[in-house]
Parts: sequence; C-alpha cells; structure tokens
Amino acid sequence: MPRGFLRSPAIFLFAALLILSTARCAAWVVGSAAATTQGTVAIDGAAIISTTDENFICATLDWWPPEKCDYGTCAWGLASILNLDLSSPILLNAIKAFSPLKLRLGGSLQDKILYGTADLEQPCRPFIKNDSEMFGFSEGCLPLSRWDQLNEFFRESGATIIFGLNALNGRVSMSDGSLGGSWNYTNAASLIRYTVNKGYTISGWELGNELSGTGVGTRVSADQYAADVNSLKSIVDEIYQGLQFKPLVLAPGGFFDANWFHELISKTSPSSLDVITHHIYNLGPGVDPHLVEKILDPSYLDGEASTFSSLRGILKSAGSSTVAWVGEAGGAYNSGHHLVTDAFVFSFWYLDQLGMSSLYDTKTYCRQSLVGGNYGLLNTTTFKPNPDYYSALLWHRLMGPKVLSTTFSGTRKIRAYAHCARDSRGITLLLLNLDINSAVQVHVNTMTVHTRAPRHRKGASRIRFGDTRRAPVSKAAEVTREEYHLTAMSGNPHSQTMLLNGNILNLNPSGGIPGLEPVRVDGSQPINVSPFSIVFVQIPDFDAPACA
Repeated sequence: MPRGFLRSPAIFLFAALLILSTARCAAWVVGSAAATTQGTVAIDGAAIISTTDENFICATLDWWPPEKCDYGTCAWGLASILNLDLSSPILLNAIKAFSPLKLRLGGSLQDKILYGTADLEQPCRPFIKNDSEMFGFSEGCLPLSRWDQLNEFFRESGATIIFGLNALNGRVSMSDGSLGGSWNYTNAASLIRYTVNKGYTISGWELGNELSGTGVGTRVSADQYAADVNSLKSIVDEIYQGLQFKPLVLAPGGFFDANWFHELISKTSPSSLDVITHHIYNLGPGVDPHLVEKILDPSYLDGEASTFSSLRGILKSAGSSTVAWVGEAGGAYNSGHHLVTDAFVFSFWYLDQLGMSSLYDTKTYCRQSLVGGNYGLLNTTTFKPNPDYYSALLWHRLMGPKVLSTTFSGTRKIRAYAHCARDSRGITLLLLNLDINSAVQVHVNTMTVHTRAPRHRKGASRIRFGDTRRAPVSKAAEVTREEYHLTAMSGNPHSQTMLLNGNILNLNPSGGIPGLEPVRVDGSQPINVSPFSIVFVQIPDFDAPACA
C-alpha cells in the first residue's frame, strides 16, 4: 500500500468497506467446515484461440403437446409453440433480459408439422395422440393466426428467431428403412413467403430435426439431404431477393455422425449451408439414476470434447465457410429429470458445455428448452427462472466472444474457462467446483504458450508452457475485481433456488428479472471457490493484449 494511502478519509472508508465486504464474502464462500486446497489457473491473454457469436446463448421452444409423457410423467404442460401463454409478463421479461436471446423453434414433431398457408389442401388440425404414429402423435398444423401472434411476441421481446422446417414432406420409404426422394418444399416455401410478405424477421431457416446418421424415428441419407439443403438455399435466395436482410440456412439439426456430416459438407453447394447444427444429450435418458454422478465426474464431462473437435476438423479440412452450432442440448433425453436437469446441479453440466464448446469455434449453443419438459430454463407453469436461467444470463452478460487458452493446476474437480470480458476491459474467468466437500483458493497467472491445442484430456487442455507468472495488476485493480458466486439453497444439489453472493435470486414484484450484482474483492488475493459452487470473475486489469 503506498505511503499516505489512508490519509484521505474517503479512501479510508472505501478500504474499510472493501475489507468488510471481502470478509463477509469469505464467510459464505469458503465456510468453516470445508477443507481448503490450493490451485492455479493460467490464462494466455496474448492470443485468441477461437470465437463465438456475439450472442452465443440460445434456447429452444418445442412442439410437444400436453399429452407428451416420459416414464409416467407428463412434463410439457402448455409449453408448446402452439399453446404457450404469450401474454405472461414473466416470460416476456425473461427473454428481454438478454437483449437479445436467440430462440430456435423446432423439435421431434417439427417434421410432422404442416403450415396453414393457402397451398395446404387439408384442414389445419392440431396434433392428436396416436401411439401407432412416429413419436406417438399424428401430423399437426401451425395456423397462420398463431404464427402472427408468435411473431408479434418475438418483435416485442426482441428475440432472434431460428425456425425449423419440416424436412419429411414428399419422402418415400427406402429398402434400407430410411426415407428418400426429394424434399417437397411447397408448403415450407409458402410459409417463408408469407413471413416475408408480413415483414416478419426470421434470422434463420433450419431444415429438419434429427434425421442425420442413424436418425431418431427415421433417417435421410446425407447425399439426399445435401440436395435438399441446396433447394432450401435457392428458395431463400428467391424469396428474399432484393431485400437487404437475408437469413441463414441451417441443417441438419441432428446427432453428430462424422461420416454423414462430412458427406453433407462435401456435397452441399458452396455457400449453401451457413450453419451446421448438431444435438447433444450425452447424459443418457432422463430416467438414469446416475445423472448427478455423471454431471460431477470430470472424465465424463471431458467425453463430449471429441464431438466438438471432430466437427471442427471436418469444417477445417473441407475449407468450408460453414460454422458450427449446437442446435439443441438438454443433456438427458426424453424430457430430462425433475430436480436434476431443472435444478442447481445441472448448471455444472450446462456451463461446462458452454465453456467447452466455445473452445472449438462453436458459434451458438441452444439449450433445450426455454420452457417445457424437465430441463427448461423457466418453470413450465409459472415461468419462474430455474437456476440455469441465471447461469445463462450471467454468461451472456460477462463472457465475450473471444476465447482464451486456459488451464488449471490442482484438483481435477475444478473446471476453468476464460474469455475476454463483454463490454468491459480485461477478462472474465469461469470456475466450476464439482467437489462437494473441498473449497479451493485459486491463484490467477498469465502464461506464455508455445503450442496451443484446446483439447480436453483428463480434465485439462493439452498446453505446453513457456512461462507462467502471477498476473500483473495495477493498484486500482486491487479494489476492482468483481466476483459472482453461485450456490444452491442449503447446499442442496437438487434445489431449484439459486443464490448469488449469498442472496436468493427471486423475481421482483412486477415479474422482472432481479439485478445480478457482484461483490468487489481485493484483486491481489486468491479467488475463494466454495464447495459445489460456480464463480464468474471479472478481472479488468488482467494482462490480455488479445482483448484490447
């Protein structure tokens, strides 16, 4: 501390408040009963290793009717694109808080939905439960009146919309059990034309849902799919001709199959496919009793890195301008698991996925779902935010699109990711402590990296270090580091109540999203990460030339 620093009463008071704040923070962050270990996170601020879209966070809306049930539980209620209550101020405020939030409209029934445009030669009927049909439902229909309501809501909320089109119209059964024949795009083109004529803004049109590889329900060959993507591109170019804005073309919205995806990329025309989308449900079925064990197992979490790495390799080797998105990810399929995929513990899986995917040039990550099932960011009936909503919002507000190489030395139970900070100087560091018993004091270092390969293996990126040193901070930085500590109510992993810096996150009386305020901590001290907690840390004076 410089000579004369405490001679100013104002500075003395500020310093005293900082010490008290830090002491209070330490009291609830570390806890008296927790064992404490040491660790070091090293961040290379000299170079960007990948980038995301400016708005990386995305959520989905699905088509499932209330009769959709899994393992005896019907978790969808009135959360369908067709019946969601668009008048709810809580729902509106939850979307507006992102300014903007990407929304992907699609799901399993996407390839069974017709559009009530003038070309439709049959009545526009809702989905009807029918166990003999694929996915247990008949064909359904989107009335244009509902499409108008949805677009008015999207305009008011400021959401960015990706719409998934039915890719099965016109298909015929093939001898190998797949569906073939050219896509009949008449009804889809009619919806796109209606949308443009009404002046609605759709940022992307996605072809099909989970028809890649072995498919879910059925499948389509990559060769045929590539031809259909080319057709969709031609339709979009024709209908949007002369307009300043032209939407993205996305496909296939399915599970990653390296050979299938490689063939799709190689056979689509240049510039036809803007975004290649894949889905992630790597935890298995929602009924699995070992979901929490998987979520808290670093080795299990590392497993998904191979998908991101393989897809990036396919795009790079093809010299393609196509970029990768995660188009749908709910972790556990068949609607998730109540009090796991909609509880605090799931933020470890979700935020780790965001951090890991961003290392591999994933541009957008769409969470299944915004509302609906047992994995919604919002409660299905009340729209009250579940813990992952706040995790997503903090990521959106704090983590910028520039990704930095990061490694952690110490316990394998710490997951660490760093990005250039959003809308401020320096960096934002994300720390996930999967250990339910031990706190960790984390020291932050800079590093000089000779060889960089962002690849998860045994919990750490494969990085060779030339030099690591304690991150230099200015005198001002000693009082400007900001921390956001997320914990579960009573430390219960199944709690649906999240605490930020020890304070319960609740909607305000008007249904608005609460302020997400940090604690300010002495920047020269290590970061205290309590057991089973998540910390976002903004370090404005971290030495990161790449973020300048």
